[in-house]
Amino acid sequence: MLQGLATELGPWSWWIVAFVLLAAELIAPGVFLIWIGLAALVIGALSLLLWQTAFWAWQLQLVMFAALSVVFALLGRKYFGRNRATSDEPFLNQREASLVGRTRRFRNRLSKGGAVSGWTIPGGRSTVKTCRREPG
Repeated sequence: MLQGLATELGPWSWWIVAFVLLAAELIAPGVFLIWIGLAALVIGALSLLLWQTAFWAWQLQLVMFAALSVVFALLGRKYFGRNRATSDEPFLNQREASLVGRTRRFRNRLSKGGAVSGWTIPGGRSTVKTCRREPG
């Protein structure tokens, strides 16, 4: 059924697949289907040029489509995957990291020794190395 439909539509079947994938990227954005859609566009353009040649069989088209999809996805991830923008709040979603280097006073008096060493902050992995009671 699909092979008959692809034969009937000719090289335009790749263009239809490409636009369906690009429309799916608009509906469910994730910046992944755009690379597969771009690969389908390239195969569609090649199909317009090479449709009548003997070597341009559907097997070669599928292999090239799969290879181009992987290549475009890897290149897209390499060049567009990084977040190059610097944030004014670099530790917004890293609560433990935002506590590094900060000092706070205890509201309650410490027990007799006046120092606490190596206790864990509730809800986090960070530990306080040493705390001393300040005079006064």
